[in-house]
Amino acid sequence: MNVIRFSDLCAQGQVAGKRVFIRADLNVPQDDAGNISEDTRVRASVPCIQMALDAGAAVMVTSHLGRPTEGEFKPADSLAPVAKRMGELMGREIPVIANWTDGVEVKPGQLVMLENCRVNKGEKKNDEALAKKMAALCDIFVHDAFGTAHRAEASTYGIAQFAPVACAGPLLAAEMDAISKALLAPKRPLVAIVAGSKVSTKLTILKSLAENVDQLIVGGGIANTFMLAADLKIGKSLAEADLLDQAKAVIEAMKARGAAVPIPTDVVTAKTFSADAVATVKAATDVADDDLILDIGPQTAQALADQLKKAGTIVWNGPVGVFEFAAFENGTKVIAQAIADSSAFSIAGGGDTLAAIAKYGIEKQVGYISTGGGAFLEVLEGKTLPAFEILGKRALG
Repeated sequence: MNVIRFSDLCAQGQVAGKRVFIRADLNVPQDDAGNISEDTRVRASVPCIQMALDAGAAVMVTSHLGRPTEGEFKPADSLAPVAKRMGELMGREIPVIANWTDGVEVKPGQLVMLENCRVNKGEKKNDEALAKKMAALCDIFVHDAFGTAHRAEASTYGIAQFAPVACAGPLLAAEMDAISKALLAPKRPLVAIVAGSKVSTKLTILKSLAENVDQLIVGGGIANTFMLAADLKIGKSLAEADLLDQAKAVIEAMKARGAAVPIPTDVVTAKTFSADAVATVKAATDVADDDLILDIGPQTAQALADQLKKAGTIVWNGPVGVFEFAAFENGTKVIAQAIADSSAFSIAGGGDTLAAIAKYGIEKQVGYISTGGGAFLEVLEGKTLPAFEILGKRALG
């Protein structure tokens, strides 16, 4: 993907003395007292900021945090806790600037944090006047927040339109590269794992991937709907009977290309949805009317693992069973280990997927872990993200 990269501008000496505005993703979870409970996004944002400082820039960074009401700043909306944590990581004081859209004083070598950008009126609707005010603050705009790349807002899209230079920060560039490698020019076979509770929430993703992948592994409630479409009984398992035609269409689309949607041959069932429910392994043809399917069976898991180990590229979105319950985690655990053991390039995204990766300790064996939930899903749907679109336009001049 052709965009200007901030790392290239720094390497070419084009950043020294310039005012650099970085849109980061610092939307971290906080406890009731306002303390940051998990700081991964803050840590991930530091390299871009440090790169700008090392290049001699005057640096401004902003982000959204939570869901503030536009035009109504409340103390709970403040980025002050984020600035404090980032200051600890970087070994410096980071002033937090409120009411910053009309002007910011910052000198080369200095770093300031601009208060929660979602408090600004017109942010979410990408108000042109607001975007132009933001653009006037800087010489270089750096988009480094992939988690917001699917939204066209003033601090993500509008500012990129009007800033003298608009480029991709290292986090955003890494996401672009990983997505291109996995979906635009994949090493084959390309295998996608799409799991979740409902087909309806992932239908456009399934249809889009069905046109491109060599194998489409479905899991969770989605797999139950596909089992129904394959004329298998699923008892009282979660499924969407009104989407059987859509599931059959995906199966047929794959079949027409010589590709496949593997249907489970065995499953793990229970009578109730609970952590202490008795787990029973059954053939997919033997599911009783009062059974709940909560995982794929060991035979199915092993067959899928064997296929994943032969893949050239793997895209993973969603655990294949209720992995939070020990009795129903085997399918997801086997899939995770197969991805870790595979020589394929793998890209994974989505909150539950990241939780599974952390649970099984395979972070270092996954080729790329995407940080943007909604943005990652829209990429899988085949959409061009607004951030990619505007940065691509700006690269053309």
